[in-house]
Amino acid sequence: MGDSFTEGIGDREPSSPGGYRGWADRVAEQLGRDTGDFKYANLAIRGRLLGQILGEQLQPALDLKPDLISISAGGNDLIRPGSDPDALAEQLDQAVGRMTAAGANVLLLNGPDIRDTPVLGMVRGRVAIYNENLRTIAARHDAVIGDMWSLRQLSDTQMWDADRLHFSPLGHHTIAIMALEALNVDHTLLPKVPIALPPRRWQQARTEDLVWAKEFLFPWVLRRLRHQSSGDGIKAKRPTPGPVFGPEA
Repeated sequence: MGDSFTEGIGDREPSSPGGYRGWADRVAEQLGRDTGDFKYANLAIRGRLLGQILGEQLQPALDLKPDLISISAGGNDLIRPGSDPDALAEQLDQAVGRMTAAGANVLLLNGPDIRDTPVLGMVRGRVAIYNENLRTIAARHDAVIGDMWSLRQLSDTQMWDADRLHFSPLGHHTIAIMALEALNVDHTLLPKVPIALPPRRWQQARTEDLVWAKEFLFPWVLRRLRHQSSGDGIKAKRPTPGPVFGPEA
């Protein structure tokens, strides 16, 4: 369950449903390695707010009677002016209670430390408060925390997509390893280290910033002003459970 992060935006893979792979698909590939009857569904849709995720995805997820539910939600709310991380956490708390009451194990992913990330960095304080609330929710309902805030590797620019809002394939791969280890699951994923890049001159950095603002920031701001979402008209890429295979399979 979730938004663009769990849908896998930034991790392009033509052979995957919807054209994106992502951390959740990578985790599912590992979970299904030695399980013949393993099935996986991904209900996440880009741009969704917490209320939309809970309203559109929670009951369909529960109807599947899953053993494990992962949920990453609230990030799109937190970047909006006036958002309240405590109020968001109260909504999520009730939803996680329903998941665990239905017999599902729950993996809650918190937000990464976005201190040095353009646009997102301005809401770092809200993310930190929300993350602490998630720890309380996890303790209350015996859920597992996938701790992206402590994943220092995500501070490397190569962990992020060109839009600087979503993770790159390297970022999704790194997060998948973290999630599997949080779940105490044996896996075959090996850590990948970003390649060494030559230092950039300030002229190059400013040029890249201007290109980024034109191609990604301004369209993002325009959608906010028009009350539009990148997920308008998009459907879940894996709405029904089924086996999942990596692109190499």
